[in-house]
Amino acid sequence: MDIFTKKPGEPQSSLAEAAGLSWLREASPAAVARVISVDAHHISTARVEPTRPTPAAARTAGRELARIHLAGAPAFGAPPAGWEGPNYIGTQRQECTPVERWSDFYSGQRVLPFAHHAYRRSHLSADGLHTVQVACRLLRQLDVTVPPARLHGDLGNGNLLFGTEGPVMIDPAAHGGHPETDLAMLALFGAPFLEEIRAGYEEINPLESGWVEWTPLHQLHPLAVHAASHGPAYGVALIEAAEATITLLDG
Repeated sequence: MDIFTKKPGEPQSSLAEAAGLSWLREASPAAVARVISVDAHHISTARVEPTRPTPAAARTAGRELARIHLAGAPAFGAPPAGWEGPNYIGTQRQECTPVERWSDFYSGQRVLPFAHHAYRRSHLSADGLHTVQVACRLLRQLDVTVPPARLHGDLGNGNLLFGTEGPVMIDPAAHGGHPETDLAMLALFGAPFLEEIRAGYEEINPLESGWVEWTPLHQLHPLAVHAASHGPAYGVALIEAAEATITLLDG
């Protein structure tokens, strides 16, 4: 068996990743990377033999993502089952404290912490931070009734692999959240055959009519993360998404 091994530098990051993969695999064993071995300093997973993405594989990815979401989570912000250590998205630590309301979780644990970090690093202007804060204030007034989904949490294009045996998701930042957030991240980072992914998803878990219009709201978190870690260009994109969110919520 071919194995892929990495050695993250962040404390317990490999263990957090393994916990996330195991939690997601409960719902989709074929479409989530399998952990071969893990300790505090490394994680080894079954290697995915890459191939060109196809519309059929993209539709399969959408179906499997829907099955993972439908497996649910105890609360918004809930970490993977049994995991009590730190949680990460990429190399950046993020909070996973279970709460009842999605809007409180998303604004308070996902968007604002990274927006403030981006501001402190001069990757986001003071006016831009204020715009994000306004969007989050309006968001907290929104009554979201969707049940907590079991999210991958970092589903950029690079974390959805197309292998010879089908699509495989890797490197999660798994937690309980809103299902549209994973879909919005796929849209943000250019997943191939996105419409097929969405169609496959809705075969298993149909979403409310017009859900795609809310994509900018669900892109606030990944954009804030990238603004904090990758620079001012993402700060500009974050402001644009916040302005679109304000229009949606206050229009």
